[in-house]
Amino acid sequence: MKIIYGPKGTGKTKAIIESANSALDQAKGHVIFVTDTTRYTYDLSNQIRYLDVSDFNIKGGCGFSGFLKGLVAANGDNEFIYVDGIARIAEKPLSELNCLFEAIEKLEQNFGVKFVLTCSAAKEDLPDFILKHVE
Repeated sequence: MKIIYGPKGTGKTKAIIESANSALDQAKGHVIFVTDTTRYTYDLSNQIRYLDVSDFNIKGGCGFSGFLKGLVAANGDNEFIYVDGIARIAEKPLSELNCLFEAIEKLEQNFGVKFVLTCSAAKEDLPDFILKHVE
């Protein structure tokens, strides 16, 4: 798992979009980009599956965890899953997302999917369960 972090306005979304686009060079499987808006549709390669979760009525960390599990279960060829704004999508502060991060860790371990997530917080404000994934 890779975490792209920083306060609002520090370029996290730009960085995750660039990372997703460049993942196509090495990916043997599918690249998926998950967020809660349609505004980045044209910034990503058309080879990337773009999912706006606002279309799925996801509520809370458990709901988002189930959504991610469904993505992984639906297609064994998914290799990279990019999530822009995980706390915003889960509608919870980062400090309350430990179970969601544990679920993502298990998905990576059990299915070989690589996750890249953005977290809106300064490094010193990240909870330990997220900080351990910061490079």
